Amino acid sequence: MTTAISCPVQTRLYSRGQVTDQDFAYEDLAGHLREHPEAVAWLDLCEPSAADLALVGDEYGLHPLAIEDALADHERPKLDRYPDHLFVNVYAVSVPRPEEKPHKVEISAFVTKRVLITVHKREGDVSILTDRWDQKADAELSASGGINFLLYGLFDTVVDSQYAAARRIDESMDSIEDAMLGEGGAPRPVRMRGFALRRTLAQLRRAVAPMQDVVAGILRPDNDLIDDSLRPYYRDVEDHAERALESIEHSLTRITELLDADLNEQSNVLNDITRKLAAWAAIIAVPTALTGYFGQNLPYPGYQKTWGFVESTVLIVVLATGLYFFLKKRGWL
Repeated sequence: MTTAISCPVQTRLYSRGQVTDQDFAYEDLAGHLREHPEAVAWLDLCEPSAADLALVGDEYGLHPLAIEDALADHERPKLDRYPDHLFVNVYAVSVPRPEEKPHKVEISAFVTKRVLITVHKREGDVSILTDRWDQKADAELSASGGINFLLYGLFDTVVDSQYAAARRIDESMDSIEDAMLGEGGAPRPVRMRGFALRRTLAQLRRAVAPMQDVVAGILRPDNDLIDDSLRPYYRDVEDHAERALESIEHSLTRITELLDADLNEQSNVLNDITRKLAAWAAIIAVPTALTGYFGQNLPYPGYQKTWGFVESTVLIVVLATGLYFFLKKRGWL
């Protein structure tokens, strides 16, 4: 029976916390597990086809619904339990620039007794995951954790990427805040940057918000997957997930309040301009009314007399000047 699969594959075999073999063919994985009963393995599939996952599912007892979720794009982050394995869907994220759309790598994982099978649905660098597992500080933990340690490394890497993205956005908001709180409202490019930042945060929140529930599902008292040696580490991951979400929520509130404050400032400026226009219209109306009156073909004091012209001019100047100072005192000018 042919067991070859068409998608790119990465493999690793762990025995007592040490990598004993890696980058071997998928067809050799079952043989390695038989030869090393104490070992666990990591199998990574990049953009597998339905036929690839069906083949892996038949060999390792993966549930058809979990396979369907692994093939679908944009599944929400979640943890599902099946009789012989767990299914996990998470998003590793990065933010090249705070105003740009976050780069998300959707990772689905099947957690069996001896194999962690990961599926990432778009090309992405997973070396950060292997680097996380290879940290010397975790050598003792890796030796005692087995497949649970691999799952912990996956969660820790994903949550750390989310927290780093949230922190980067929060730090970038200082410059926007300074520009938006200036007198007269922010320039349009600054406002557009603020709207782009809010959109980025909303997209990031969809990937981060469910992570607390996903990690909490692993830590449930009735779950025998996690032993006491790993439980504190998962709690640390849960805490980081909570902090990442809090940072995003805080940033969303902050940018929304800044945009609202900028809108209020623009409204104040518009009201001030409207008052000034109304005041100048009132001032202009005085000489307009007087000249209109004196320009009529009606006899009036000083009609066709020099002193009449002087009289009308004085009235215009006095009334307009008086109205100007009155409006100035009221703050309309």
